[in-house]
Amino acid sequence: MIISYIIFIISLIGFIFNRRNIIILFIAIEIMLVGCTLNIILSSAYFDDAIGLVWTVVILIIAGAESAIGLSILVLYYRIKGNINLDEE
Repeated sequence: MIISYIIFIISLIGFIFNRRNIIILFIAIEIMLVGCTLNIILSSAYFDDAIGLVWTVVILIIAGAESAIGLSILVLYYRIKGNINLDEE
């Protein structure tokens, strides 16, 4: 479980300290979801519960949908602005 906490904290730090590039923000959010998913899987295996595995599949489906929607928004943002940096106008 410590590894899942470390993964989550590293991605949270990456999300907080990088406010310029949208792609890195999306990657940090995805890594946060992976850390949470890993924690749920480990808890489910420890308590011998199958509901955690179902929630893991739900989280992975939501992460995939979030990636698809986020990347489509990123493509639209690039077409409008011409670059993907947030701090440049």
